[in-house]
Amino acid sequence: MCGIIGVLSDHEVAPILLEALKRLEYRGYDSAGIATVQNGALDRRRAVGKLHNLSDLLVYEPLAGRIGIGHTRWATHGGPTVKNAHPHLAGRVVVVHNGIIENFRELKERMPGRSFESDTDTETVAHLCETFMEKGLSPREAAAETLKHLEGAFALAFLFEGEEDLIVAARKGSPLAIGHGDGEMYVGSDAIALSPLTDRITYLEEGDYAFVTRAGVEIHDVEGRLANRETRAIAAQAAQVDKAGHKHFMAKEIFEQPTVLSECLSYYASGDRVDVPDFQIDFAGTDRLIMVACGTAHYACQVAKYWFEQLAGLPCDVDIASEFRYREPPVSDRATALFVSQSGETADTLAALRYAREKARSVISIVNVAESSIARESDAALPILAGVEIGVASTKAFVNQLGALANLAILAGRQRGHLTEAREAELVTTLRSLPGLINQALALEERIRTVTGRIAEAQSVLFLGRGPMFPMALEGALKLKEISYIHAEGYASGELKHGPIALVDKSVPVIVLAPRDALFDKTVSNMQEVMARDGLVWLVSDAEGIEAAGHGVWETLVMPKVDPILAPLLYAVPAQLIAYHTALHKGTDVDQPRNLAKSVTVE
Repeated sequence: MCGIIGVLSDHEVAPILLEALKRLEYRGYDSAGIATVQNGALDRRRAVGKLHNLSDLLVYEPLAGRIGIGHTRWATHGGPTVKNAHPHLAGRVVVVHNGIIENFRELKERMPGRSFESDTDTETVAHLCETFMEKGLSPREAAAETLKHLEGAFALAFLFEGEEDLIVAARKGSPLAIGHGDGEMYVGSDAIALSPLTDRITYLEEGDYAFVTRAGVEIHDVEGRLANRETRAIAAQAAQVDKAGHKHFMAKEIFEQPTVLSECLSYYASGDRVDVPDFQIDFAGTDRLIMVACGTAHYACQVAKYWFEQLAGLPCDVDIASEFRYREPPVSDRATALFVSQSGETADTLAALRYAREKARSVISIVNVAESSIARESDAALPILAGVEIGVASTKAFVNQLGALANLAILAGRQRGHLTEAREAELVTTLRSLPGLINQALALEERIRTVTGRIAEAQSVLFLGRGPMFPMALEGALKLKEISYIHAEGYASGELKHGPIALVDKSVPVIVLAPRDALFDKTVSNMQEVMARDGLVWLVSDAEGIEAAGHGVWETLVMPKVDPILAPLLYAVPAQLIAYHTALHKGTDVDQPRNLAKSVTVE
């Protein structure tokens, strides 16, 4: 969600800023802009839509300068227009901002007589900083004073008239990093933006602000004290953002799943039992597991609820992060709280973690970014090792979240005496077989592509599943909605007759995710109810399931056989490919679907 880049260089920065913004496109945006200082004067260029519009503008209206900041905006306050695009200018100050300034109306009221050109909260920050400079404060002092008055979540970068060797950067609730070069310095939303420019970064911590010059960086904590923050090397994978011959990042990431899942599973179980490195939490002393996440990660938690309850006998609650803390649920001091977030910066999930941390026995996180806020604020942070995921619709990160959660549930089962040694070894063996089975599922792509031509014509699609396949039905529906813009809903198969069956007619495809398991016959009964009302049933099952129930259905997809309890990791693949190829048939923007952002760092 939104992207920030700042550069202090001995070269012209406009091309550098533009290229870095291209690496931030995956975060989702609807406008973009850059600002520089040249001969002491501020100047900026802004454009609505894709970055090529800004690039074209810069051809006709070049922007000179060896210091500058840039931004890709995902609209919150005010629509996607040029006047609302960042950077925002007030007098001698230019600002770019990720997040939301919650008290911007109050701040505006404190500045009567000032003229605001945009509908954004961000412009208020620039005006406030300018008012402090009008009172005689230096740019550094004015920026630091401005931060004291801001409420909400933000990452900010300031540029000043007459200052060709200063960017002020600050973070509160939204990530921001400083990159170190040879006589050059950088500011960026994440390592992906900075990786072509430097391999050394410093992550600002909560409440930090920094004065960045070509000579280095001076960081202050929330109290204004000088702070030492670790400088670390960017992982090599941070720079791997090419499509590797695929048409879209989403396709590349779907086909990377056998490899990244294998790496994840090897990390958690090198032998025939689960052994989580550096994990000190014992589930034997836990009376309840509380799992909290948003979006696709929330569905991963819903799948894991079945695992923790069946494999470990551990009662589980699953909450949507944006509801959890406002509900103010009672949390036992014997409860363990588990938070799942790909970025590790999801605002709602981070806020929920901070609520639970004061009450729960221990806090665990499962993340894809080891240096993230959620990871740092947890008692134990477990990696999913999925590598960089560019596509907005999560694929490989979701499957690796499931892989990490499955191993954790098996560990909990052993610690609580709920799993025999033989059953643990059996489950670990099944997990190890999944990368190969996923490869087999990927080989079904052409069959899926053919059938999705009909799905693309539908106005509404239903997904059905039972047991751990119910959350997979929810995830399948979410994927289809995200990238094809077709209305889709996921239901527990047994709930069909309690309302959703009213939607069924001959124009409604119903995709049934149903490996042959103990509940399969019940799912078949639900399928028959759909078929009796002329619904188009697409049965996704293994060969035994297709043989038992495939007669009379609209379409079938024969999946490899797998232990039903771990089937969600395998059945994620057809759900992803159905969404992907339906979107291709419709011609939508697969990697950057409308209105969506990759990392949601505001509430």
